[in-house]
Amino acid sequence: MAEYGEWNRKGASLSDKTAKKEYKVDQEFIIKGIEAGKLEYQDGSVWGNPYIKVLRRQLEEYITSELGPEYLAKATGKIELQKTKKEIAEIEQQLNVLSIRKAGLVAKKAKLEEIMSTPAAGKSPTKLKLKLKTPKNIN
Repeated sequence: MAEYGEWNRKGASLSDKTAKKEYKVDQEFIIKGIEAGKLEYQDGSVWGNPYIKVLRRQLEEYITSELGPEYLAKATGKIELQKTKKEIAEIEQQLNVLSIRKAGLVAKKAKLEEIMSTPAAGKSPTKLKLKLKTPKNIN
């Protein structure tokens, strides 16, 4: 039996299409589990395409009982690997953005140091007023 609010929790339920992608189980396997009373389900439809929504916890228990814990461990390991690779790619993208930003700031610093080291028309470098533009946020 589903716990209170379990259907609404993020990641607690999944469609038969997602189950096929993540756990390599077909719709027939899920329907067999529903008929056996091992899986609770909800019917859904997106743009006229029907799907079956099941609880992830119950599906994992059913997979373990029918196909064995090794099958489930292999499937969840692949899922974890995909998530980790995606996270690494996102962090590398952020690193590239920050590297570009750093290069711009280093160039700006060098330009300012060059301006500050050369006196302008008899004025001392400390009294030189500069009009600097504030950098735009890079997201």
